[in-house]
Amino acid sequence: MLGSWRAIGLVFLSFLVVLLLRPQQFMMSVPNSNLRLLSDPFLQLPQETSVRVVWFTEFAGTEHFVRYGERLEERAIARSTQLTRIREDQNSKIERIPKTPIQRDIWRHEAIVEGLSRRVPYQAISVGEKGEEITSDRFTLAPLPQLGTPLKILLTSDHQLMPMTPTNLQKVVETVGRVDAVFLAGDLVNIPDRASEWFDDNRGGAFFPSLQGRATYKLNQTVYRGGELIQHAPLYTAIGNHEVMGKYSQEKELNAQFDRPLPRTVAQRLYQEAAQQINPQNDTKIKAEWIKNHSFNTDTYEELFTLPESPSGGEKYYAVTFGDIRLVVLFATNIWRSPTLDTTKMSRYREPDRLLDRPEEWGYGQHIFEPIAQGSPQYQWLETELNSPEFQQAKYKMVMFHHPPHSLGDNIVPAYTNPVPVIQSIEGKVQSVRYEYPLNKDYLIRDIEPLFDKAGVQLVYFGHSHLWNRFTNEQGVHFLESSNVGNTYGAYWGNKQRFVPEGYREIYAATGDPNGLEPVVPTLDPLKDENAESLPYIASNEISVFSILETETGTVSSYRFDTQNPQSPVVKFDAFELK
Repeated sequence: MLGSWRAIGLVFLSFLVVLLLRPQQFMMSVPNSNLRLLSDPFLQLPQETSVRVVWFTEFAGTEHFVRYGERLEERAIARSTQLTRIREDQNSKIERIPKTPIQRDIWRHEAIVEGLSRRVPYQAISVGEKGEEITSDRFTLAPLPQLGTPLKILLTSDHQLMPMTPTNLQKVVETVGRVDAVFLAGDLVNIPDRASEWFDDNRGGAFFPSLQGRATYKLNQTVYRGGELIQHAPLYTAIGNHEVMGKYSQEKELNAQFDRPLPRTVAQRLYQEAAQQINPQNDTKIKAEWIKNHSFNTDTYEELFTLPESPSGGEKYYAVTFGDIRLVVLFATNIWRSPTLDTTKMSRYREPDRLLDRPEEWGYGQHIFEPIAQGSPQYQWLETELNSPEFQQAKYKMVMFHHPPHSLGDNIVPAYTNPVPVIQSIEGKVQSVRYEYPLNKDYLIRDIEPLFDKAGVQLVYFGHSHLWNRFTNEQGVHFLESSNVGNTYGAYWGNKQRFVPEGYREIYAATGDPNGLEPVVPTLDPLKDENAESLPYIASNEISVFSILETETGTVSSYRFDTQNPQSPVVKFDAFELK
């Protein structure tokens, strides 16, 4: 008995010696409840033998890396950067709400996992200041899929922390299992500089948790977790109007900053008027930063994601080959304004009377963020891309962007063109400012769609109006809007009419697709109206929709789910083939 106690004492003494001599090693094995990963890892920019793993923390840490391989025997060191514009404000849904916008310290970690030939397990690890290892669960990663690989692609859009979004993404996984990529046509959150909308909004449906199966959104007494998707599948995104922040301020609430972007040309004019005071040394960096801060930016979006790049647009517009798909992503979005003609409100069609003598405070209508008309850098790049061997030889030719070229929704009116101001003045004093949008100058219809027709584009995917509808033009190009994920803004068909202004030069379409295509009625199980007639759309705040592209057959299938009845089945209601 004495020998046993002596042995136990020797073991305990050895343990104390190790603790005293190697405290760092001991600390790494002890969990620390104060430290956590702010997100699960997710996949970006797969290449032929590599893929990038990205995750976030609220501590700088001492080391961040990925273990991967069948036995997690390999190791890839991450590069860390701190997000520069991510903040919280008085409208954030967090535990401690600040009175004015405050910077939130968040670090992004990105590891390039190389030497891949197949799908293998991985996990992300961050090491705290005291040596604590904070480890993610195990997921799987893979390099870029080869030609001929059967793939399932989730087509989704307009998440915006909407009530049904976690339900929608959970049903994706329950219905089709793991997908191979997520194509997201913009409007990821509402206010891109508000950190909690990406990570931990206390309503439970923030962007990353919803796409990673870690949401906690309660809908009709049922808690939905979202779907474990982007931990295993790369995410490709397009910029929507909700990825663009307006004029930067350290005092104004984030909503106000988001709502008040100025066109670049206006900010440049304001800069020139005050250049001597702003930048007496004519420093080009100071000039560029001032103009950006007084117009608009996509800084947070670009800091969060690692996407393919184009020579002229960087991550804003790009092209990538993913298995048998050549995906072209455009930057086609404008600022959203209300359609009202209320004289006290800023809208698509007019300036409020109270601001008529302050043009620096005008909204300038639904101005476009990135030029896309013929002759613009984006147009020239697109024209070259559509004629490239990579595009022309692809089995499936697909284009994704945010603004609808064809839709029954509200947001397709007015035309996608630069607003034309009509200013009425008396003796130099502005009496009214209204905006016209010439229908024959819709850039997507006049300039871009003819390129699609000529190049043999099979599928154009977009969002923005929060509904499901699709169209086919005479050249056989399919146009799909599958953005009824979390809520809807309605479909204008039959007797239901959009608000459009009267007495303007242009005649704006109150119903149907303003650009002349008839909607396609779902092929399998369309919803019915009160007269038992099949509806060519789904626009519902109760029914959520998602679409899947399967490359083995070239089929695009759309599914719906009634969120009011958790026991209801997921219904495939439409399918068509890309030929």
